[in-house]
Amino acid sequence: MKKQILIAVLLSACFCFVLSCGTSSKGPEETIKLTYSIFFPPTHGQCKAAVDWTKEVEKRTGGRVVIDVYPGGTLTAAKDCYDGVTKGISDIGMSCFAYTRGRFPLMEAVDLPFGYPSGKTATTAANAFYKQMKPKELDDVKVLYLHAHGPGLLHTRKPVRTLEDLKGLKIRSTGLSAKVVEALGGSAVAMPQGSTYEALQKGVVEGTFGPIETLKGWKQAEVVKYTTDCFGVGYTTTMFVVMNKDKWNALPEDIKTIIDEVSNEWIGVHAATWDKLDIEGREFTKSLNNEIIELPEAESKRWAAAVAPLINDFKKKMQDKGLPGDKAVSLLQKLVQSAAL
Repeated sequence: MKKQILIAVLLSACFCFVLSCGTSSKGPEETIKLTYSIFFPPTHGQCKAAVDWTKEVEKRTGGRVVIDVYPGGTLTAAKDCYDGVTKGISDIGMSCFAYTRGRFPLMEAVDLPFGYPSGKTATTAANAFYKQMKPKELDDVKVLYLHAHGPGLLHTRKPVRTLEDLKGLKIRSTGLSAKVVEALGGSAVAMPQGSTYEALQKGVVEGTFGPIETLKGWKQAEVVKYTTDCFGVGYTTTMFVVMNKDKWNALPEDIKTIIDEVSNEWIGVHAATWDKLDIEGREFTKSLNNEIIELPEAESKRWAAAVAPLINDFKKKMQDKGLPGDKAVSLLQKLVQSAAL
């Protein structure tokens, strides 16, 4: 009897051992860890919106995806962010196309001075443009979504009320906004936002072109005294959120679906954030007793006429490269008009 009991116990132990080995060999599903490089400082509203995106992805995947955020260019500098993604330095990256001028020829069309009235219009147009044009220059990454700021305005250390006041002034700019500066008679100085505060403070540049949100988001209202409301030349700067293509392709299909769903929702989040930040930037600069200069209609038309040739120059440049510049401009003009309604 004792022998039978011993045999039963041994068999039971063996069964439990085999069962436990089978369970442990399968193990829990491995957590997917991703890195995200963002050029905005952690206090900026757009960085906060991006962090909220990561939290939503983590939530909807039930913690199967965990994303470590590196803000303020701490992992890759703004101009190196895109290459950092393609090389696997970061899995995901957010920065501006304009920081690598000439690298994304068709996407430059979005930044032309079409008179964008808001961040919502610019962001909506940018994403629709990408989806319809599908430029090959972005084939080496997975584009999650794009967003773009509200109208780029002129912020200066001394008042600019006419084109003559702007002539020869050193103005910080990026990408196609540098051509806007030159078309208006200024002297363009290429520079990312992160370097602009100190350059303005030290007089290296005498002004900057950018959305009015920069006056609070990047604290630039502390080192400029005037904003010229030149909506007639309202350009934008398009920002990408892209993922390493190999990393994307290796993801489970259900994870891809979740990330795509959240990304589509966050287009609207970033658009609304841009417009909210523009309001805050305007209020902040006023609180410092800085002046906002409203251009008279006649002067505004002079500014618009000065930058108009940039659009034709872009179309010719694209034609020389064998790219559909005419189609790009025509599409964007329609998108801006419809998105602004």
